[in-house]
Amino acid sequence: MGRKRVHTQIPTYDEFIKPVIKVLVNLGGSGTIEEINGKVFELLNLSDTILQIPHGDDEARTEVEYRLAWTRTYLKKYGLLINSERGIWSLTQPNIDPTAVDSSKIVRAVKEKHRQALQEKNKFTKVVRKIGIEEQPEEELIWKQKLLSSLFRMSPNAFERLAQRILRESGFIQVEVTGRTGDGGIDGKGIVRISGFLSFHVIFQCKRYKTTVTPSEIRDFRGAMQGRADKGLFITTGSFTREAIKEATRDGAPPIDLIDGELLCDKLKELNLGVLTKKVESVEIDESWFTKL
Repeated sequence: MGRKRVHTQIPTYDEFIKPVIKVLVNLGGSGTIEEINGKVFELLNLSDTILQIPHGDDEARTEVEYRLAWTRTYLKKYGLLINSERGIWSLTQPNIDPTAVDSSKIVRAVKEKHRQALQEKNKFTKVVRKIGIEEQPEEELIWKQKLLSSLFRMSPNAFERLAQRILRESGFIQVEVTGRTGDGGIDGKGIVRISGFLSFHVIFQCKRYKTTVTPSEIRDFRGAMQGRADKGLFITTGSFTREAIKEATRDGAPPIDLIDGELLCDKLKELNLGVLTKKVESVEIDESWFTKL
């Protein structure tokens, strides 16, 4: 099946609006991007073939993820969604009825708001840019794509050291990079303590992937960690297939926590590791102040 034909089977960003709202309602009104996307995939029964289609030449992000990012952007601009600094997206109306939502109305309202904002901006500039809202990428997409590009350029050893730093900054102790050939893909180990009493030995594996991690890779990693740790941690710049996620949490098997490219970017931003968050100064004119002189 050709890629163009498969692309037509992917819902457009506006077709994702109702499913996203329905999923958030079922999640209790809030959720992470990973939770929301995963539930939408299940709700619409999207095949792995569709889910793995990259967005253009950007193999770090799939086309489905890109369109869902725009869905969140429209819902946020319309006022139905808000997101916290910790990456949690929440409905502003938790009891909203997804079936009563008019997707076309949301799209029209956001585009009109954007058009008016451009008109206001053009009053104070000599350059008039004719740009549609679809051509403006979500800010979140821009910095994460740049960050992932930087991670792809790192050497394998440097990426392992980055994983070590992340774990140390997150409270792990005795974190060591042990990656070597023939060790089943194990790149390092560490200990995490809870409340200063309980401790768990963790083994981690990190992959600079632009593609998806498969269930077989999760099984191989689990086989390598058997008898050597309480938990496993798999870190990748790519993503995990639905089957890989199921394999990581399979009943009766040692648990493996997963960190994909999206979560990795959020963690680096949270820990201020190579990601600087700058506050932009906002200048407002108090016109009433002048009238009182």
